[in-house]
Amino acid sequence: MITIAKVKDAENVLKNIVRKTDLIYAQNIIENSNIYLKVENLQVTGSFKVRGASYKISNLSDEDKSKGVIACSAGNHAQGVALASQKNNIKATIFIPATAPISKVEATKKFGAEIKLIDGVYDDAYKAAVEFQKETNGVFVHPFDDVDVIAGQGTIGLEILEQLPDVEAVIVPIGGGGLIAGVAFAIKQLKPSCKVYGVQSQGAGSMYKSFKDKEIIELPSVNTFADGTAVKRPGDLTFDLCQKYVDDIITVSDDEIASAILALMEKQKLVTEGAGALSVAAAMYNKLPIEGKKTVCILSGGNVDVNIISRVISRGLLNSGRLSHLTIELLDKPGQLREVSTIIAEYGANVIRVRHTQGGSNTDINDCFLKISMETRNHEHFKQIQDALTKKGYKITSNIQ
Repeated sequence: MITIAKVKDAENVLKNIVRKTDLIYAQNIIENSNIYLKVENLQVTGSFKVRGASYKISNLSDEDKSKGVIACSAGNHAQGVALASQKNNIKATIFIPATAPISKVEATKKFGAEIKLIDGVYDDAYKAAVEFQKETNGVFVHPFDDVDVIAGQGTIGLEILEQLPDVEAVIVPIGGGGLIAGVAFAIKQLKPSCKVYGVQSQGAGSMYKSFKDKEIIELPSVNTFADGTAVKRPGDLTFDLCQKYVDDIITVSDDEIASAILALMEKQKLVTEGAGALSVAAAMYNKLPIEGKKTVCILSGGNVDVNIISRVISRGLLNSGRLSHLTIELLDKPGQLREVSTIIAEYGANVIRVRHTQGGSNTDINDCFLKISMETRNHEHFKQIQDALTKKGYKITSNIQ
């Protein structure tokens, strides 16, 4: 069983292994808020996972270490296990879903681990790792459903209480539940009045559904770009601890996560992966009763796949009304584009792309379509431009924002 003494022991063991990450006051990320960011995205290996993995491996006997360790992970736990194994001269074999970002796979390889890519999601990698463990008799280091791992993650709760003694609420991203189980346990043991909230992606809400139904639910599938939380089934230990110590769990959409990533980059100069921005998304979109409360959002990881950053930014710009698209049906004659551009310029928007196409079979033969992409300030600004074009007699056939 987990105890506060075990969490404090983990803190002592990890003090020379992991960073005590900063707690940053983020006044400008959400208006009229008291938001603080626990920047585990700046942790060694770029994720909180190194805490639990390192504490688990530090407690292995010499005999167990000689057998080697086995793990499964969407990427962040893999790096934590690989680093801890390298420091202890232990052979590590890690099973990773083939959908994991290449950056996480390559980073894990650099720590000397043997990588086995498995088709599917985390749960498929887990099954393959369990079979391999039975064949080799190695030590399985579970990414979340393990007392030592949970205690290691709980050290974040101790740091938050030390850095912000009057904290009133903590928002924690959830995948399998190791992070929130440890943080909630530590905080509720030492400051029961502090609220602990969990947040999952709508496309991977296994703990959310389990928490609400008060029984473990396994999802048939998961679908979210927050790959670090794409878990079909929460852990038994983590579920029990969430039921006992977590005040509520909510979900956010992938669009809301993308907007949170963009806000963190723009306003705080911090880069997070999808899972790492879950807590901020919950706060930005008023999913929890935290108004006026000193609230800590844990940024659980920063190992974002650079190949999707541009897509995430574009989605975030669309969601916030900063990037807009219009399609206008008009008569194909000289001067039309100039007049449309003049109206847009008068309202202070910036045209970044224009595409002119011939009309379709259901339009007049002299008609055409003008597709315009532009930078706008917000949704209201975009509406003003649409109204101005409509007032001038232009027919808007579609708009995306």
